Amino acid sequence: MNWIMNNHRFNKGSAAARNLLNTYGFESLLDFPLDLFAHGLGATVVEKPLLNSDGRIISGQKHTIIEINENIEFEEKKRFTLAHEIGHLILHKGLDVHNDNEATTSWFNNKEKQAKNGKIEYEANQFASELLIPSHLFHEKQKGKKFSPDLLKELATFFKVSITSITFKYFELGDHPICLFHSHNKSVSYWKWPEGYPHYIIDRTKLEPPEDSVAMEFFEKGKIYPKQFSKQQIWKSTWFELKDWEDDNDFNFFEYCIISSTYNSVLSVVWEE
Repeated sequence: MNWIMNNHRFNKGSAAARNLLNTYGFESLLDFPLDLFAHGLGATVVEKPLLNSDGRIISGQKHTIIEINENIEFEEKKRFTLAHEIGHLILHKGLDVHNDNEATTSWFNNKEKQAKNGKIEYEANQFASELLIPSHLFHEKQKGKKFSPDLLKELATFFKVSITSITFKYFELGDHPICLFHSHNKSVSYWKWPEGYPHYIIDRTKLEPPEDSVAMEFFEKGKIYPKQFSKQQIWKSTWFELKDWEDDNDFNFFEYCIISSTYNSVLSVVWEE
């Protein structure tokens, strides 16, 4: 069952990206250089060292410059950062100089960050996601395929984006319901579940991940599973409430962790088979 697609409505960011692609006749930008696309919109893209910033947009009366930190390690992250800045270019005309870093381009923002940054970063992220991973094409590529970490990696490779970006796209539009838990410095910072999900999540915001979770294995033991073992079976009661009449043995839950050792963070993808 597709949990999201039937009721999916484009928000402001994704709608703007979709309209932009349609206006210029692109099904996708998979085979078109993103910097040239930005140039066609009136922005000059420059890669240079940036201090405490992944990307920056500088808007003048006649010219706009988008700067991307040349020291970003992964090309997928550079693409997303550039797409994020293009989102600001299209959506937020009043920005004179705006810097973006790991916090503003992160898919997970707590309430404090949301209050500080407003909606513009969320909109720019949704714009970037739709620009790089057009929803109709994503739906086509995942349709009928069994959910797994390997499927996420296959889709990320096809769309030339990070595993994190494709995971959030799958959460929104994938055929199989998944839940997401983000932990940073051994503390759960945020979680998401699909609309209508039948299992109740135990709210652990600002608390440690469950002791028997794969996320906690990383934080306590530095454990990172190799690719062939990245899908780890867990109990339902690890992340969800187990009713008095329920038995853990009657459920088939799994956890796959996307780990960033640099930021000491874990994105746990949890699903039931």
